[in-house]
Amino acid sequence: MENKDEKLTLYTAEGFKALTDELTFLKGTKLEEVKKSLAEARSFGDLSENSEYDEAKNEQAKVVARINELEELINHARVIDESEMKADVVNLGSTVKVLDMAEKEEIEYSLVSTNEANPMLGRISDRSPIGSAMIGCKVGDVIKVDTPAGVLKFKILGIERSKATN
Repeated sequence: MENKDEKLTLYTAEGFKALTDELTFLKGTKLEEVKKSLAEARSFGDLSENSEYDEAKNEQAKVVARINELEELINHARVIDESEMKADVVNLGSTVKVLDMAEKEEIEYSLVSTNEANPMLGRISDRSPIGSAMIGCKVGDVIKVDTPAGVLKFKILGIERSKATN
């Protein structure tokens, strides 16, 4: 599945929901907390030497910046439609079991968008070297991937609907 509009970022349903949930939290609960912190800090008097006020203003700036970033991500997001994807081909949203042929070790990866990636949890970006090499592959295919650690060779053992999108 090719992304024709370079400004769009593809997301799993779960990843997109995480963005919208975070935005809702920041615009509601978190901004209210920051407003209360600012009001409390103002009540301490002289703002020029008020570290609580400076800290609250910095927190407000961080929250507003993150809100702007999330709105930008959401405005340029496209949620993948799993019904458009073949179940036997690796796509964004797939969970893929591979055999690292050098280490003789089975590894499971969930292919997600760049903003959803967390390699420590086995969630790799579809744009990463390994993720992009797997896109379009089927069970039994062997792929070679150039990585900073050298060339890795994997055999695709299984493909299923991603646990990240369930």
